[in-house]
Amino acid sequence: MHLEFRHLRTIKAIHEAGGLARAAEVMNITQSALSHQVKGLEEQAGVELFVRRTKPLRLSAAGMKLLRLAERILPEIEALEDEFRALESGRSGRLHIAIECHACFEWLFPVLEQFRRAWPDVDVDIRPGLAFDALPALKREEVDVVISSDPEQIDAVDFTPLFDYEPVFVASSQHPLAQKEFIEAEDFRGEMLITYPVDRARLDVFSQLLTPAKVEPRGVRQVELTAVILLLVASNRGVAVLPDWVVREVRYHSDYVTRPLTEKGLTRRLYAATRGEDTARPFMAHLLKLARTIPMKLQRGEPALLE
Repeated sequence: MHLEFRHLRTIKAIHEAGGLARAAEVMNITQSALSHQVKGLEEQAGVELFVRRTKPLRLSAAGMKLLRLAERILPEIEALEDEFRALESGRSGRLHIAIECHACFEWLFPVLEQFRRAWPDVDVDIRPGLAFDALPALKREEVDVVISSDPEQIDAVDFTPLFDYEPVFVASSQHPLAQKEFIEAEDFRGEMLITYPVDRARLDVFSQLLTPAKVEPRGVRQVELTAVILLLVASNRGVAVLPDWVVREVRYHSDYVTRPLTEKGLTRRLYAATRGEDTARPFMAHLLKLARTIPMKLQRGEPALLE
């Protein structure tokens, strides 16, 4: 038996309409065409689907089985069609984000909160990109966005600039280096450096300052949470280098001091890597816009208001 979705829709329409004439009108086809379709379906099934001597037209036992099938399957098909239409129009989709920047959670959550309100049908997930190669995963379509400060030349991948930030030195207000106007590589030789649990190549303090200067701190202590890093720094257990968006609230706290790295300071830029075919999708474009504007508001101490 070759059963098609249109057959299920026909059975359901005739049952709800109570007759061929009304069902044909609802389905926008002629009564003759509908009658021919029913006859063909009954020939395939080998049984009558309707008790024709009743008014309104009533389904036979076999017809009721088809009706129950239609009532179960057609809503799922309609829901799937809605999803496909939403995908085609750009209203829904998948947004799985990999983060190569450990501290990015500080600004990413406000971005995603606004994004969620604007795009409730988009499936959002976050995968810290520290335990796997995020950019190859982007190419394999395992993730959809990679937040990184290290753009590369990769075919069919766009690196959209988000915003610039400054890695800043953070120490206890009682620390001897608190008296300096800026911090240089040599100042770290005798210090316990508190960092996120990230490979050195992904830490600005090493890639931009210490490694080029061939300077090694006295020790490195890895800590998962920003709040714990700041707690240890305030207790004078070590020093840290954090992005300026992380320390915006401690700049004016009496327990801490923040200082630029080098006399001129260091500036880094964050990028969002996306597959070229996805960059212009409506929800992706909105995410990139939010990721450019909200962190800047947070850096200035402004509330991340809903647009």
